[in-house]
Amino acid sequence: MTEHPDKTILAIDYGNRRIGLAKSDALAMVASALTTLEVSSVRDALNQIAEVIGEYRPAELVIGYPELSDGRKSRKCEEVDRFIEKLASVYPGPITRVDEAYSSVEAASVIHAHGKRVGKDKKRIDRLAAVIILQRYLDEQHGR
Repeated sequence: MTEHPDKTILAIDYGNRRIGLAKSDALAMVASALTTLEVSSVRDALNQIAEVIGEYRPAELVIGYPELSDGRKSRKCEEVDRFIEKLASVYPGPITRVDEAYSSVEAASVIHAHGKRVGKDKKRIDRLAAVIILQRYLDEQHGR
């Protein structure tokens, strides 16, 4: 049996209060939900993400990047850029920005399609948005 290097990728759907996380399988083919972190500050977010990084040892991080529909950077992009700069202090590997257009809307639609109500459980949307962001990236990497 041929051994494959572990290419696990961790995805981050960044928010000020909640951060959705997803990870790929070891072959970087399929995304699955991990958790949603509830954070009180950027420092708290970095500490919690560092713990997840320590547990999963990803080969790469991808982070949702909220560009405008015309490709220009939104104000939120600047905030994500600042977060990425700080994230580099806890993760020395590659950090890739991935367009997150409509990922939260798509996540809510998926949840509703399964007959569930989102209600106050925004954490579920953040987690699923991270899965959607990561799966888009994986599909792009594999030409799908």
